[in-house]
Amino acid sequence: MSKLFSQTKVGHYELQHRVVLAPLTRMRTEPGNVPGDLMVEYYTQRATDGGLLITDATAVSQLGIAYVDAPGIYTEEQVKGWKRVIDAVHAKGARIFLQMWHAGRQAHPANTGGVTPVAPSALRSLEHAAIRDENGQITESELVVPRPLETAEIPAIVEQFRRGAELAKQAGFDGVELHAANGYLFEQFLLNGTNHRDDAYGGSIENRARFLFNTLDAVVSVWGAGRVAVRLSPSGTYGTMSDSNPHATFGHVAGRLNEYDLAYLHVIEPRIRGIVEKETTDADVSSKDIRRIYTGTIVAAGGFTGESAEKIIVDGHADLVAFGRMFISNPDLPQRLRTGAPLNQYDRSTFYGGHAPGYTDYQSLSEEVAA
Repeated sequence: MSKLFSQTKVGHYELQHRVVLAPLTRMRTEPGNVPGDLMVEYYTQRATDGGLLITDATAVSQLGIAYVDAPGIYTEEQVKGWKRVIDAVHAKGARIFLQMWHAGRQAHPANTGGVTPVAPSALRSLEHAAIRDENGQITESELVVPRPLETAEIPAIVEQFRRGAELAKQAGFDGVELHAANGYLFEQFLLNGTNHRDDAYGGSIENRARFLFNTLDAVVSVWGAGRVAVRLSPSGTYGTMSDSNPHATFGHVAGRLNEYDLAYLHVIEPRIRGIVEKETTDADVSSKDIRRIYTGTIVAAGGFTGESAEKIIVDGHADLVAFGRMFISNPDLPQRLRTGAPLNQYDRSTFYGGHAPGYTDYQSLSEEVAA
């Protein structure tokens, strides 16, 4: 029997299989960063009985938004929009976790209402932001030098996450995931390539991890640990990220996370940089390395096929596998992997922004047969 399609448990929830929808930034909200009809359809298409979905990265404040038309969880209208998504997903028997997010220096003033983005230190990322130009078209723009957060300001951001957790609970989510990966604010504090602070949030690994764990404590106070997760990219370089000793940094984080009864720890494999695959080295940190330290449930992500997903679970390095690009173009991915059916190819040009094309118009097996 395939391990990928065996039952498992995530926190308080029983799942019927181990194929997870990875959190994907698709930039399809309605005005006000509100989930609308299109997002309801998208998530409903990918919901399976006993399966787990993780949402788009969802900002806890306008200052935390990196990309135009990304969703938020800081207004009542956003809560109402998410509730429609959740109700539709639950109607199909699936579970859904909200990925909570603050972009830090990856944000752009065009998306923050003109406010300069914040970060641990005044170091600019060399990535580009997706913004809307004067003609209303989505375009890319260079990021700006962020404003370093004052020590006294950091608790206010922790409080934004706590409030976001409350709103997520109000909307009806099954749990929340803190996005501490991919070069966003938590990771900017964690890594010494981007954190040059000399206060309680900089210097030692313990200090650099303080913001993440303070926030985790705040969110757990709302949800209970069994409904909270954390996502890490221990070998990620997206966002112009670097660390002098990632094994030590993420080993410390993984060890500290053992003190929490998390729903899961979500680990991005070293071969993925953003959405691009890269060669791995001995310096990289993988799920296998994290497994030596972390004793709870691990969800692995990053360029998996059905075969490689089966292997990482059989080998014991992860318990579930999150799929991104393959789930974009195959709304019924679990069924296709289970039956060995052919997979639709994705169109990278439609990943970010737009409407239904490349978002909700990929056919399921039943629709292909009917056609």
